[in-house]
Amino acid sequence: MAEQSLRASDSRELAVAIRDVHKSFRRGSESVEVLQGLALDVPYGEFLGLMGPSGSGKTTMLNLIAGLDVPTTGTVDVGGERISSMSEAELARWRTRSIGFIFQFYHLLPVMTAYENIELPLLLLPLTGAQRKQQVMTALDLVGLSNRMNHRPGQLSGGQQQRVGIARAIVTDPVLIVADEPTGDLDARSAEEILDLLGELQRSLEKTILLVTHDPRAAERADRVLHLDKGRLVDDAPVYTRSARTGGPAA
Repeated sequence: MAEQSLRASDSRELAVAIRDVHKSFRRGSESVEVLQGLALDVPYGEFLGLMGPSGSGKTTMLNLIAGLDVPTTGTVDVGGERISSMSEAELARWRTRSIGFIFQFYHLLPVMTAYENIELPLLLLPLTGAQRKQQVMTALDLVGLSNRMNHRPGQLSGGQQQRVGIARAIVTDPVLIVADEPTGDLDARSAEEILDLLGELQRSLEKTILLVTHDPRAAERADRVLHLDKGRLVDDAPVYTRSARTGGPAA
């Protein structure tokens, strides 16, 4: 299977378009290439899973897509904008409005309430207090935590804290939601509930989601799963779609 086959049809609208991306880091006098000629298309509204062993380049690839780093060569477009050509200041402004991050360990501020944690990204945008309140309350309602908005993280379960993290990720209505091992710190029941919520956000809000995980059960929720190994989207690893797993025609 050629790497070109990992890419969606060019006729589809794309939330993410990666073209011939290489990423190298300096280690003393040596140059270490972490990503090697990546090409990938992610259509709007897709739930894409990314798997691979430790050291495969998943975090580096995630950082490039989320605008936390830039490639050594090649291009990265997200939401129709060429982020690989942006300056650090431009990337910071772009991330605020375009990317919603969901972390394994939640990254909530312990002295703030759920409401205040969710509101934080909005403080960087030109919104009135009334507009911020409306968006926070909408996000709280979507994740089912309106009755916990005045609770601090220490008063919430792990699953509830991750729901706050998800609400914070969607409150700016981003182009892309990036979820890095979002169920890695949860028990099985809470993990299933979080995956159900992500699926519902994809369907009801038509959100594009990139899920990085080591857990095959989490990856099974994605529309499509790709495998990264030694800096390449490898040809001989399982690359499958939800329809193929359920017996329908492959996408």
